[in-house]
Amino acid sequence: MATLHTDKKRPRIAMVSTHGYVAANPPLGAADTGGQVVYVIELAKKLAQLGHEVDIWTRRFEGQPEIDIVNSRVRVIRANCGGYEFIPKEYLHRHLMEWCENALRFIKKNRLTYQFINSHYWDAGVAGQRLSEALSIPHVHTPHSLGLWKKQQMETDYPEKAASFEKEFNFSERIQHETILYRTCDLVVATTPPQLDMVTTDYGIPTERVHMIPPGYDDNRFYPVSEASRQMIRRRLKFNKPTILALGRLATNKGYDLLIKAFAVVAKRSPEIILHLAVGGTRMDAQEKRILADLKALTKKLGLTKRVKFAGHIANEDLADYYRAADLFVLSSRYEPFGMTAIESMACGCPTVVTIHGGLFRAVTFGRHALFGDPFDKEDLGIMMLKPFCHPKIWNRLSRMGAHKARSLFTWTGIAQQLISLVEGRPMPKALNDTEWEEPWNDGD
Repeated sequence: MATLHTDKKRPRIAMVSTHGYVAANPPLGAADTGGQVVYVIELAKKLAQLGHEVDIWTRRFEGQPEIDIVNSRVRVIRANCGGYEFIPKEYLHRHLMEWCENALRFIKKNRLTYQFINSHYWDAGVAGQRLSEALSIPHVHTPHSLGLWKKQQMETDYPEKAASFEKEFNFSERIQHETILYRTCDLVVATTPPQLDMVTTDYGIPTERVHMIPPGYDDNRFYPVSEASRQMIRRRLKFNKPTILALGRLATNKGYDLLIKAFAVVAKRSPEIILHLAVGGTRMDAQEKRILADLKALTKKLGLTKRVKFAGHIANEDLADYYRAADLFVLSSRYEPFGMTAIESMACGCPTVVTIHGGLFRAVTFGRHALFGDPFDKEDLGIMMLKPFCHPKIWNRLSRMGAHKARSLFTWTGIAQQLISLVEGRPMPKALNDTEWEEPWNDGD
């Protein structure tokens, strides 16, 4: 077991993210383990660089160690609840009172004190609020996604499956818990303008208690390289033809089936372009295997077997090079609160097409930083994917200006500074104030 080392001179922050495989080196792509886990770990690292010590609290299961050291100032602490097996995030809340009891016992035993709690997603929000009340410290909640929004999108996109959504996604309990949580925590941090609007309007939370801070990316990992270096990376990764890249977890909301249908439009007009799908994790559950099988069947049905490559999981250390090697990145989600992979792609100088069913497209200028596409309109998305291949000037502008936009708004250091300013009550810089975002996000650079 790792030895606890604490420095009482530094303020300590508790980050709470209870679902998925949260770890110093998380198995990205595993069940419920994706962009949110990256968000929490990277934000914790930057908060540490700003002078804090950070404990990331999560659930312990499947024989995981109690403590996982991220670096000298950040660690993952796991508390037991609900037994040994993995529990999907939709139903984890049923066991969180047990989790809170074990976490509080650990906190008191080790005499830990926290400046504030920052919870992530509604399950962790339920746990974070309980800890906040027990410890009498502020609670800042970051939803990442909203139950009301997801329910509306799912019912619109899959009306024939609406009867099964309640069992699969537990929307009623989720929305009820979200409403109580947003009204009782000290601050809600939305990550996109649509989230900000919905939390204040649909959930009825006062505007003074809701702020917006966008997600960030690691600018020490994701950055452009020279064309000579890019070509070397392409040869190493065997990107021998013009390549469109999409990657992420195997989930229906990611819209890979819509992307394949749109790629059929591209394939008819260009005999060379390849679609590279790096989807899924190293361990797939039954639902993920079913989604993958459906995608492969769709590819075969459309006659695209030789044009669509199912590449599987990309190791985290190789991710930036895949962005650099690709000629285009596509975020095709049916709904996407933000879309961290698109920001990472832009930061690496890869021209990017983003879904209009999410928050990111409001953050960038069409034709300057990225292109927008509707994944439900295969012709629209297909033509958008073709444009950078047909017009080198567009490709070059998106590559250059997309990277510039990512650096100007979305680095983790800036995100961490905004969070601390918000909690400490200091004025947010004008360019970062949530009431000022709409114009800077869309007014060029």
